[in-house]
Amino acid sequence: MGLKQMLKRFSIFFVMFLLFCATNMQNPALAITPQGLYDKAWKLIYTKYVDETQNQQNWERWRHKYDNVIKDEEDAYVAIGTMVDSLGDVYTKFLTPKEYKEESESIQGSLKGIGVQIGVRDGKLLIIAPLEDTPGEKAGLMSEDEILEIDGKSTKGITVDAAADKIRGPEGTQVKLLIKRKGQEPKYYTITRANIELKSVSTKPPKIGKVDDNLGYIRLSSFISRNAASEFQNALNQMKDKDGIIIDLRSNPGGLLTNAIYIADMLLESKVIVSTVDRDGYKETQNSLSQVSTTQPIAVLINGGSASASEILSGALKDNNRAVIVGKKSFGKGLVQEINKLPDGSALHITIQKYLTPNGTDINKKGIIPDYVVDITEADIKANKDPQLTKACEILLEQVHKNTKPAQ
Repeated sequence: MGLKQMLKRFSIFFVMFLLFCATNMQNPALAITPQGLYDKAWKLIYTKYVDETQNQQNWERWRHKYDNVIKDEEDAYVAIGTMVDSLGDVYTKFLTPKEYKEESESIQGSLKGIGVQIGVRDGKLLIIAPLEDTPGEKAGLMSEDEILEIDGKSTKGITVDAAADKIRGPEGTQVKLLIKRKGQEPKYYTITRANIELKSVSTKPPKIGKVDDNLGYIRLSSFISRNAASEFQNALNQMKDKDGIIIDLRSNPGGLLTNAIYIADMLLESKVIVSTVDRDGYKETQNSLSQVSTTQPIAVLINGGSASASEILSGALKDNNRAVIVGKKSFGKGLVQEINKLPDGSALHITIQKYLTPNGTDINKKGIIPDYVVDITEADIKANKDPQLTKACEILLEQVHKNTKPAQ
């Protein structure tokens, strides 16, 4: 990639980063009344939310609903949270200053807790994915596990933020979760919290299964850290002598949109990566540059815990016929959130766009369907077998054989 192209791309993504992560840069110390804070939140949703009908409701009804009721910041937080919940969108959410600070720390690359990404689907609190080498993963938690209780308290009706607040805690303390896994009886897990460094990329051999010596293996566990793209580029550089590469996105809950685009750019030559569509129908398309870091055959592994940025990357590679996708259907999060910082240090995540794969597919609540659907069972794991990884190796080796077979 030429210097001018790098500078151009950097400037584009720096602007995008500011747009997505710091849209409102007011000084947090700037005085604002609790009522003013509520009014600002109301206006942000009114002007930015992807569905301009605000889920088929008259948004004006919220504008003066709490006039003369909000007396302090806590009142404002409750009122804003109630208003946001009316949208019925689990990804549009209000964060108190404490919650926003914790989120910012995770983007910087560390957090304190057990290392699981959680979400609410159909009223159930689910583990989207455990992060690699964290207490949650080591305890045996898996994607799609339902959390029934946290420290003895039912999770029925709980929000993602409230659940995360209960699960996180000081390093060395414990949290007790009651977990329901499909087809099994509920089971308690007592897990010790830790300081988790969010390293996104690993080239270590997988814990189960085996990768052929002629193939490279890159495990991308998260797009959250700002270092994810540079870590991935370093991993690619280590794989230059391999005949093909397996990119493992299983149980990767996503993260920063910019990371997904940067990484796709390393693998695609002059192709559409993703398109975003806002409330007015305006469509913006992100294309890769003309140079790529590798042309080796690629297989991508996904499962039900592969969400958001994972689906952007796998969808881009699939639709452009750049990689074969192996595993199980992905989570299905096709929405883009913008982080709006409020003057008191709190923040609003607002769904501002939906995204489409290069073929124009809206995967929200549908997911990416693999080219090869392959299951992996508890019995496979206990037997140190990974049928998904095995299939990916078979496909890549077959492609390599075809490419190197001499003409007859």
